[in-house]
Amino acid sequence: MALVSGPDPRLREVAWFAVCCRALTLLLQALFNLLIPDHAADAFCPPRLSEPGLWDLLVERLLGGLSHWDAEHFLFIAERGYLYEHNCAFFPLYPLSVRAVAEGALWPLQRLLRLRSRLLLSAVLLNSLFSVLAAAALYKLGCVVLQCRRVAFLAAVLFSVSPANVFMAAAYSESMFAFLAFSAMWQLEKGQSWLSGLLFSLASGVRANGLVNAGFFLYSRGKCFALQLQVGSGLVRRRPPLWKQLLSLASSAVLVCAGIFLPFALFQYYAYVRFCSPGTGREQTVPRPLLQLALDKGYRLAAVNGVKPPWCSQRFPVVYSYIQDAYWNVGLLRYFELRQIPNFLLALPVTLLGSWAAWTYVTANPRHCLTLGLARRKSEEEGKPRAGFCCPAVFVYVVHATVLLAFGFFCMHVQVLTRFLGSSSPILYWFSAHLLHEHEPFLRSEGTDNQTVAPRSEKSLLGKSGSCGKGASANPVVRLLLNCTLITPLSKCVLGFFLAYWLLGLVLHCNCLPWT
Repeated sequence: MALVSGPDPRLREVAWFAVCCRALTLLLQALFNLLIPDHAADAFCPPRLSEPGLWDLLVERLLGGLSHWDAEHFLFIAERGYLYEHNCAFFPLYPLSVRAVAEGALWPLQRLLRLRSRLLLSAVLLNSLFSVLAAAALYKLGCVVLQCRRVAFLAAVLFSVSPANVFMAAAYSESMFAFLAFSAMWQLEKGQSWLSGLLFSLASGVRANGLVNAGFFLYSRGKCFALQLQVGSGLVRRRPPLWKQLLSLASSAVLVCAGIFLPFALFQYYAYVRFCSPGTGREQTVPRPLLQLALDKGYRLAAVNGVKPPWCSQRFPVVYSYIQDAYWNVGLLRYFELRQIPNFLLALPVTLLGSWAAWTYVTANPRHCLTLGLARRKSEEEGKPRAGFCCPAVFVYVVHATVLLAFGFFCMHVQVLTRFLGSSSPILYWFSAHLLHEHEPFLRSEGTDNQTVAPRSEKSLLGKSGSCGKGASANPVVRLLLNCTLITPLSKCVLGFFLAYWLLGLVLHCNCLPWT
């Protein structure tokens, strides 16, 4: 997909800044992990079955801070498979990729490092790559959707200092999911529906909320169909009959959505066979320390002696929803307790930012929102599309982010909301870039030459310029930080949120403190 190649200097700057931020993140987490003792958290921590060597201890010292909390699940799955029932809350594509790199590219290190160390190193390398590619994909997506390369550039740079940064570096699936999701959105905007569907399908094999991305394809096809129906009778090209258009729309929607849902369905089927089938003797192959851990913690292994988990008897035996309910008490308003107030405060900045983004867009485009963006706009008919965050093309992304925000706030453990939105939606970065671009004098004075709007095609994006295109390609975030005492309070709040959560996440998460 040529994400980081080509003549665009901003794209090279995005990639370079992402690499530098990832290197700084790895350096800081190693420093914090060395200086601060780990907290004894009540979290999943399986016993190590082999004695570590000298090089294993070095890897653990340098990168061990990235293997806590959910990272333990991903690394355990990559090493042992889905041994315990609650491991099935974590989807397989990421741990499979980690295992593949550990057994492939890192195979020469097997004499120096045990499998666990190679898996951790593999996860760090993969996430470093995916985070850089995700930043590049976000820039490309922003150029096409926002039609404003300056805002797209600023948003992509902000992604590299994301408040969810620690989860982009640790052995979590966020970086991989962000890369696949942003790339799929970009390809869909370019008209590459089938490639987009493939990328969305892979994303749904990484995280469960990848299923929601089917809405992008359905909306894209529905919008094209609705706009075709509104074209005047003077159209030269003769359209096929309405029933053929409907049949084509329905068939493509069914095929792509089936592809997006397929990884989820296959994984649920695997879990059913694994945990609901009669005992196959696999329990005999489980090492004794892992069996003892299951007894001590109440973890459920595969079906033994015909005893099946409760979800196996449900009409639709979906292990994912059962685990969320039974193990983590995830459900509507279940987290609304007085003792969870600190976690709600932790999620407050991203909640306010997401809500503000939705309100800003709706108030700027009331008619467009009321018609769901399916009515042809006068500005479109005149060939004068708007640019920036409030342009018509952003509508579906605002809806997507708002749905995720509402679901996460009311139905999930609210402290994960920052990484949930930060890895799934470009809106967090687009709106933050919009605020900085519109209200920060340092950025507004960067360049005002050729105030033209970049068109929504890949070739013209590289060939035309303007305040939403041409101008200084110096890193705007670095410029603001160097002038931090002179920037506006709003800019300080936005950058403060991003940088404070980045650093707090490294300090707390890497030492088993509650930052999940």
